[in-house]
Amino acid sequence: MWCNHHSLKIFYAIQATGSGHVSRAMEIIPYLQQYGEVDIFLSGSNAGLEFAFPVKYRSCGMSIFLNSKGGIDYKTTLENFAPIRIRKEAKDLPVEKYDVVINDFERITHLACRLKKIPYVHFGHQASFVSNLTPRPHSRDFFGEMILKKYVHSPHSIGLHFDNYDKNIYQPIIKQSILNATPVDKGHVTVYVGHYSSQKLMNFFSGVPDLCFHLFTKDVKSIERQKNVILHPLDNDLFTKSMTECSGVITGGGFETPSEAMYLGKKLMSIPIRGHYEQQCNAHALKKMRVTVEDNITEMFALNIQRWINSHHHHQLVLTHDTREIVQKVVEMGLSLKKENNFDTHVSENLYQLPV
Repeated sequence: MWCNHHSLKIFYAIQATGSGHVSRAMEIIPYLQQYGEVDIFLSGSNAGLEFAFPVKYRSCGMSIFLNSKGGIDYKTTLENFAPIRIRKEAKDLPVEKYDVVINDFERITHLACRLKKIPYVHFGHQASFVSNLTPRPHSRDFFGEMILKKYVHSPHSIGLHFDNYDKNIYQPIIKQSILNATPVDKGHVTVYVGHYSSQKLMNFFSGVPDLCFHLFTKDVKSIERQKNVILHPLDNDLFTKSMTECSGVITGGGFETPSEAMYLGKKLMSIPIRGHYEQQCNAHALKKMRVTVEDNITEMFALNIQRWINSHHHHQLVLTHDTREIVQKVVEMGLSLKKENNFDTHVSENLYQLPV
C-alpha cells in the first residue's frame, strides 16, 4: 500500500474563491500529511474562511466576485484579472520539485504543469464534470461547459459530487465535525447565501415571523439579533453547530454546504447564483434528488419558505467512501503518474487565453 510512503513531497493547489474549496482542503490536509510533506498553494482573494494550515505559496489567483443581487460581478472579476502576473507566477511555481501534484481547480498550477510537462491529479468537485454522466441542466451552456472542462483539465481526475455518477467520481468529503455530530431539531433555519445582501434576506425573513433564522454573513463580526433573525459572523464552528441543530438549511448552489445538510438529514433549499453554470448544474442534480431549488428570490419567497419548512421531504445522504479512502486514491493516482510518465504534453490551447 502507498501508506508506506511517508517521505513524499506533495504539492496541493487550492482555489480560494468561495469557502467550499478551503473547507474541503482543511479536512484533506491531515490525511495527506500522513504521506509526507505537504506544501500548499492558496490561490484567490475572496474566501470567507480563515485557513488553518501554513501556506507556502500564495497568489491573488483568478477569483470570481459576486454582487449583492445574486449574480456574478463581471466588472470586478475582470478588473482583478492580470494575465502578465499569472504567466510569471506559472513559470515560477516549482511544481517539478514534487512527487505528487494535486490541483483543486486552480488555473496557475494547471498552466505551470503544462509548461513544465508535469502530470497532476485534477481533484475536487469541478473534476466530476469531466464526465458527461454528471448532471447538467437540460439546456447546456457552451461557455459554462468550456470553463468547467478547460479552466483546469488533466487526463487524470478524481471528482466529488452528490452521488457516484461515473467511475472516479466519489460522494462528498464531509468534515469531521459534521460526521461526529448528533443532529437535533431546535426549530430554527440556518442560512448561508453569500450572493445576496443580508438586508435583502432579512426583509423577506420578516415575512415569516414564526420562524427564527440564523443568518451567516460577512457583514457582522459578532452575533446580533434583529427581530426573528440572528446574524452570525462567518465561523466554521458556529455554522456547524447551527446546522446540526436546525430544522432546515437555506444556501446557494454550491457543493459543500448542501452535502453537509443532506448528510445530517436536514431539509434543504438551494438558491444558485444566477449566471453561474456550475451552480446551475448542482441545482439540477439537487432537483433530481427532490431538493427544493429556488431560481431567484422574489416576492413569493416568504411564502415559499413557509411551504418548504412545512413539507415532509428531506434527502438523506449516505456515504459509500470515507475521506481516508478518497485521499489514498488521489495519492496513488499521483504516484502512478510520476512512475509512468504518461502525461499528454500536447498543448492545443493558448495557455494564457482564459475561458472567461
